[in-house]
Amino acid sequence: MRLGLRLGRHVDGIVDSYFGPGELAAEVDAAPPVDPATLVADAEALHAELDEGWLRDQVAGLRTYAGVLAGEERSYADEVERCYGVRPTYTDEAVFTAAHERLEELLPGDGALAVRVERWRESMRVPADQIEPIAAAVAEEARAWTRGLVDLPGGEEVQLEIVRDKPWLGYCEYVGDLRSRIAVNVDLPISAMELIVLMLHETYPGHHVERCCKDRALVQEQGLLEETIVMVPTPQSLVAEGIAVLAPELVLESDGGAVLASLVNDAGIEFDLGHAIAVTRAHDPCEWAEVNAALLLHEERRSADEVRAYLERWALMTPQLAGHLIRFLTEPTSRTYVMNYPAGRELCRAYVAGERVRFRRLLTEQVRVRELVEARDLARSR
Repeated sequence: MRLGLRLGRHVDGIVDSYFGPGELAAEVDAAPPVDPATLVADAEALHAELDEGWLRDQVAGLRTYAGVLAGEERSYADEVERCYGVRPTYTDEAVFTAAHERLEELLPGDGALAVRVERWRESMRVPADQIEPIAAAVAEEARAWTRGLVDLPGGEEVQLEIVRDKPWLGYCEYVGDLRSRIAVNVDLPISAMELIVLMLHETYPGHHVERCCKDRALVQEQGLLEETIVMVPTPQSLVAEGIAVLAPELVLESDGGAVLASLVNDAGIEFDLGHAIAVTRAHDPCEWAEVNAALLLHEERRSADEVRAYLERWALMTPQLAGHLIRFLTEPTSRTYVMNYPAGRELCRAYVAGERVRFRRLLTEQVRVRELVEARDLARSR
């Protein structure tokens, strides 16, 4: 915890959440920032003391990031792998071509496919003045659905706020005491499907639920204080994003989907849930184009313009959204983070394999990335 807080003195946002002992945070804040080379040595010493397991994995990620701050030279792919436990590799563009062919079937009509995708999104765009009330309603209904999945701690709650000028679309800040602040960035237009997915991702049964359940089960009941700090460049981020990306699938492909669709329809927005799910599923493989884009940017040193064109072609992004992602890929806190979304989805989907009890385990226990990789590889071998 002290190591993580000291790293956080160098880059704002590397500590995603801290709700541990106030005196420890005050001690770190009162002292001068520790030299990154010293933090590397501290991380290596701590890593050597720990037994093989979840906590040792987190320290390995922190040691890697301390090395970045200390100026160590390593490839982008090495940095990602050492932080999160999964190595980014180029996805063959044939994968994206196949996804595009399926989208062509689902979105027939005139114009280029990217134009049709954007036209489809625009057809269910949420007016700016309806984003907050619809988001709040989705969260409330999703909370009710989640109670049938896991025992939510009494007193948990979320606070919704609308923000602008952020490198992300949505954010869950867990502040402790079973409470989270949920921010929705309205810089970019948002469709009904995107808003529903975003809220399920950030609230119920996504990020907020994971943090609440682990606060109660691991911190309050087992005294695992290491769970009171959430660090961005660590394997727990990949697991967290895998949970949050899988969460909308669980809800929307169950009886909860119809309830959420009715909220949108009642607001006067035309929304076909079944078709939206099919389009979203067909587009999922294109998210690996974002990892390719990161490799182009950081490994091959391609220009921002080249990477933007790549995202527009293969990820079917608008120029505005592609520019937003490039900003995300160049922020110190998120330059390596993009891997966590498609890899987290792939690994957690293979691990859960339709069994809700396994999703509950992800929400309440310290599951290692290594365990998820083994589950995926086993599924592939069958």
